[in-house]
Amino acid sequence: MKLSRPARRAHLVIHVIASAGWLGLTVGLLALGITANTTGSSAVVEASVRAMKLFADWLLLPLALLTLTSGLVLSLGTPWGLARHRWVWTKFWLTLATTAATAFALRPGVNAAAAAVSAGHPLPDGGDVLFGPVVSLSAYLFMTAISILKPWGPTRRGRRLLAAGRRPRRAEPARV
Repeated sequence: MKLSRPARRAHLVIHVIASAGWLGLTVGLLALGITANTTGSSAVVEASVRAMKLFADWLLLPLALLTLTSGLVLSLGTPWGLARHRWVWTKFWLTLATTAATAFALRPGVNAAAAAVSAGHPLPDGGDVLFGPVVSLSAYLFMTAISILKPWGPTRRGRRLLAAGRRPRRAEPARV
């Protein structure tokens, strides 16, 4: 099923906005994590980690899921396809992995740090408030770059589909 031009454009706008939001939110989480790790003030640490928790609880997963689903709709509803080009295939798997990491590592790490700081304990040394945003930001920047550059060419399946589409058609017998 191919998307109509208006539907494709609408999904593309949704995908770009959700992706940019996810990227921006991660930059904000990284800034808050750096602040929490470098300040000497326990009040600033608590405020930073609480802000991270608020963003992680309310925005991270919805933006991640919206990015994943809008990208999936675009890939399946346009000629790019999901498994025709290596850059699309790579973006899909990285988005899936970062969505899972958001749900099962980043959010729980931020929530654990917020609980520890709220209970009067120091910020945990595990790096949970820094490691997740750094890894996520690296992945999102890489995915943004390959979205723009579209490197690597088609996949094996994509080459096969291209070759099948370029074969000369059999001439129909003349009707007499």
